[in-house]
Amino acid sequence: MTQPFFSRFPALLRRLVLVVMAAGALTACASRPPAGDAAALAAYQENNDRLEPFNRSMLKADDGLKKVLVRPILKGYRAVVPEAGRKSVVNFMHNLHSPITFVHDVLQGKPNRAGQTLGRLVLNSTVGFFGFFDVAEKMGLPYHSEDFGQTLATWGVGEGSYIYVPLFGPSTIRDGLGLAVDTFLVDPLAWYDRGRHSESWIAWADLGVLYVSTMDDNIDALDELQKSSIDYYSALRSAYRQVRESEIRNGAPPPLEDFDAPP
Repeated sequence: MTQPFFSRFPALLRRLVLVVMAAGALTACASRPPAGDAAALAAYQENNDRLEPFNRSMLKADDGLKKVLVRPILKGYRAVVPEAGRKSVVNFMHNLHSPITFVHDVLQGKPNRAGQTLGRLVLNSTVGFFGFFDVAEKMGLPYHSEDFGQTLATWGVGEGSYIYVPLFGPSTIRDGLGLAVDTFLVDPLAWYDRGRHSESWIAWADLGVLYVSTMDDNIDALDELQKSSIDYYSALRSAYRQVRESEIRNGAPPPLEDFDAPP
């Protein structure tokens, strides 16, 4: 499932995402069930989707944008670039953004994972030809990603309301704020772009390649989820939250208190 989401945006798109999130916060929220309806209230709290009417309209708009813009681009990309080449592009983007993961490994107090990320960066940037080949994986250093949203979660910050942003997909208020921090303060490309070089085309190229490669990785799974779901919106929200929670736990199983006690 697509991650969410992209913590490296040119300034214009950063502002667009934040404007959409602010607009969602100002729209009519989903009605809170009455306190007497325990089941409905529990479901409302579990979904954590106070902006549901706004989010559903954003998902509908997103479907239209994907139909007229994203899918034709992906079709051309797949026609021109073979599968092995597309995998190499994904590897390159993982390597390019590994400094962000390294910073958050450190902030989360996980030196072993930080060492693994640093080792991957060195190996793949050299032996792996700038990251196009994931030689570190074959040497026992598997890929993982971290971002400031995950770091905030490990520090005990709640996720805030679920929100859907067209083109960029599902997120939460916490992860949206984390995205802004990674963009402004953590990403080496952002520092380079803000410096004397002011090579804004680099940020746009980074965004374009990251978006296309990520969608290429996820579009088939999203299509299958949509076909098999009675309510695609609810299914996507549930899938996103499950994936995100697994990322925050670094793949570990949920704590026992997350499961219902046996009857």
